[in-house]
Amino acid sequence: MAYDEFLADRIRRVLKEKHTAFYELKMMGGLCFKVDNKMLWGIHIDKKYGDSLLMARIGEDAYLNELGKPECLPMDFTGRPMRGYIFVTPDGFDTDTDLRYWITLCLAFNPLAQASKKKK
Repeated sequence: MAYDEFLADRIRRVLKEKHTAFYELKMMGGLCFKVDNKMLWGIHIDKKYGDSLLMARIGEDAYLNELGKPECLPMDFTGRPMRGYIFVTPDGFDTDTDLRYWITLCLAFNPLAQASKKKK
């Protein structure tokens, strides 16, 4: 299994509690949750870190504030951090309250986010 299925179920439950229409997309060994055709959230097992990380699309305004937290890392796939996206370590989503916090932050940014261009 390329991602934590128990964590995926926890995320599904929170999104359903919030009455959020979403769909899932398996990507690069992980799982991406999308709302309004835009990436909201993802699960990724990081080889360097050695555990599941959450990819959170929170936007540039929240990025600097949240990045200062010990459970947050810059989202860095290519050697260059992507502004507006962070990784959250397991300490940051251990409880359902913590998980709801991050999902709520991502949902707040989602209406402002731009969808990726469709490939032809």
